[in-house]
Amino acid sequence: MQFPLKIATWNLNGLRARASQLLEWVQNEQPDVLCLQEIRVTHEQIPMDLFALPGYHCYWHGGGKGYSGVALIINQRLGQPDFSHPSFDFESRIVNARVGELSVTSVYVPNGGKDFEAKTRFMGNLKSFLAEQSAPNVVLAGDLNVAREMMDVHPKERKAKPVIGQLPEEREWFDQVLAQGFCDVQRQLYPEDDRIFSWWAPWRELRQKNIGWRIDYILASSNLAARAKECVSQREFGTSDHAPVVAFFE
Repeated sequence: MQFPLKIATWNLNGLRARASQLLEWVQNEQPDVLCLQEIRVTHEQIPMDLFALPGYHCYWHGGGKGYSGVALIINQRLGQPDFSHPSFDFESRIVNARVGELSVTSVYVPNGGKDFEAKTRFMGNLKSFLAEQSAPNVVLAGDLNVAREMMDVHPKERKAKPVIGQLPEEREWFDQVLAQGFCDVQRQLYPEDDRIFSWWAPWRELRQKNIGWRIDYILASSNLAARAKECVSQREFGTSDHAPVVAFFE
């Protein structure tokens, strides 16, 4: 395993709308691993300067028809990745790469608003998938569509009656995943900060006011999480309704 290591996740909310922003971000940040969600493209729609980024292994798992889709972009210095999808993948929501001593998964958990049963089924399968990972270092990064705790939702966005994304059973699932030996890297580093968010509804200038939810995460096996020195939400960058979340491991 090569350190230091920079791992990031970003829900693009459409690659074609933000291709130039993604290219700029990669060139500036030079991540070792970048997990993307909601790319919403077929392979034919991916710009050539992104399809094969110099210095990176790129795996695009497009959802097509303007919906879903994930990707993994891995720095070639880490080695040749072995990309795969678990059997429960649907709507192009998950891709895993094993590279050296690292297993990293980019995931886009269903929102659940239209089919909550599909969300809970996916989450259950994801928990089992993580429990089966045998690599020395394991990372799950992406849009989990769950605010882990009350403090992960701005007070103005908290509801008297819990809504999807804030339900007790969703938060219990999150606790069960962490109990399998994973750490929420951002919360580990900033346990008292109740103004860290990664998603803002795209109206009433909620992003500018930082009235949002924290639903994008980097979860790491405890041995890797112990090396984490920073994990930030880059609210100021890009026009997606999600911010890039970036973790640095020494």
